[in-house]
Amino acid sequence: MAPEREGLLLAIDQGSSSTKAMLVDRDATVVASSSCPVGQRHPGPGQVEQSAEEIWASVQRAVRTCVDRELAARVAGVAISVQRESVVLWDTVSGAAVGPILSWQDRRLATATAADALERGGHAPYIRSSTGLPLDPMFSALKAGWLLDTYDPSRARAGTGAWKVGTLDAWLLSRFGGPAVTEIGNASRTQLLDIGGRQWDPTLLDLFDVPRAALPDVVASLGPFPPARGLPPLPDGLPVLAVLGDSHAALFAQARGAPGVVKATYGTGSSVMTLGRADAGDTSLCSTIAWQLPGTAGDAADGVAHATEANIRSTGRTISWLADLFQVDPTALLAEAATASSDEIILVPAFGGLAAPWWDRDATPVIIGVSLGTGRPQLARAALESVAFQIDDVITVLQRAAGPLALLACDGGLTRSEVLMQLQADVSGLPVRISATPNLSALGAALLAGVGAGWWTLGGLPEPPGRATGAEVLPRIDADTRARLRNRWADAVARARSHQRTKAAS
Repeated sequence: MAPEREGLLLAIDQGSSSTKAMLVDRDATVVASSSCPVGQRHPGPGQVEQSAEEIWASVQRAVRTCVDRELAARVAGVAISVQRESVVLWDTVSGAAVGPILSWQDRRLATATAADALERGGHAPYIRSSTGLPLDPMFSALKAGWLLDTYDPSRARAGTGAWKVGTLDAWLLSRFGGPAVTEIGNASRTQLLDIGGRQWDPTLLDLFDVPRAALPDVVASLGPFPPARGLPPLPDGLPVLAVLGDSHAALFAQARGAPGVVKATYGTGSSVMTLGRADAGDTSLCSTIAWQLPGTAGDAADGVAHATEANIRSTGRTISWLADLFQVDPTALLAEAATASSDEIILVPAFGGLAAPWWDRDATPVIIGVSLGTGRPQLARAALESVAFQIDDVITVLQRAAGPLALLACDGGLTRSEVLMQLQADVSGLPVRISATPNLSALGAALLAGVGAGWWTLGGLPEPPGRATGAEVLPRIDADTRARLRNRWADAVARARSHQRTKAAS
């Protein structure tokens, strides 16, 4: 079904802290948008859970708020982007989730212990070579194993396919009915997919004890997907035209499907990503599948586009953690950060360890330089600086692998902070281009859906209004000051990484 000329596309972006909906017309103009918050639970150390039913309700609410009955009649198709690596187990007959969603942020002891056992068994090199990902509880496989161990230890239901386990795209699509499917880019984040062969890897399924029958079928980023249902006021049966991981969708919007752009998304965590394969010998970066568009060249057969990525666990989450601690609104906290100058306080937010470029599960959070004069504004400033320095750490690695960068393209909610964007430019020594549309994940999914619908071609994507004139921030500090700041941060990271080992040695 091809949308009418005057039609609209509805993009749904299901993220860690909210679900957003966006209506986009044929000029890529955002006609309407909405956002619905979603909660998290922290029932124990390292545990981050969400409710599948709450997330589904948030999708319905975001759509209902964004689309009135008049607009609903013009919607010709749906696009979906989702938080990645989070895992849900569900009953294929009732459609009900079994247990909680384990967030991508979840690092419960059982999954960390299982990762250590696999590493001691010598399996980490094979896991990385097949999946492009380091062995780490951030990825889906260990979480899927925990859910199955907890709710189906014999694998009786999962082994017959009566229960499915998958990422959020598969869960949301399951609400529409039809065969269980998952989009290939999201599947590549599970640590169960052979990204070369683009199929579930039987060796990995055995290692993580996940039955093949419990997994959805892998499909391209343009589907086929089941048509959307249960999203009033939209009529049932609208085609789902495109599905992407949220970071992949932001990259599609930034890069327009072409290589050469490095984007940084500032969300709960952060993804720094560019098209192209990571060096097989570089253990600090991830290789992933960005999208698959059959009928295009891609960089592999069948239109598969690969990407190199660095993942950071806690960027926006550091701000919200501090806001929760002080019981203030995060926006107010960012305003206070703007009033404080750097006064040698350094915060390394190694909540559950550090991800890229260190991939150190034993790292622990540290705050250095606190004095009796330290207040909330100074801590807020240190939290913002931690975001910029963590992004810079992975940019340094990317430049080592791919050569000097000319520009960093930034998107996500935290880009609204002028202080952070200036910090990023100063610390990294790069011009920073800020997207005029903070929620690029929804926009990127909509752009891809337009390609799938035949509205546009990859080489002829419309320029969203304002994108070309997005703000650009230039560095203001000199090289010596930058080096001093980086060295100070590097010393703090070294302390965060040595803490547990020092404790164990004593």
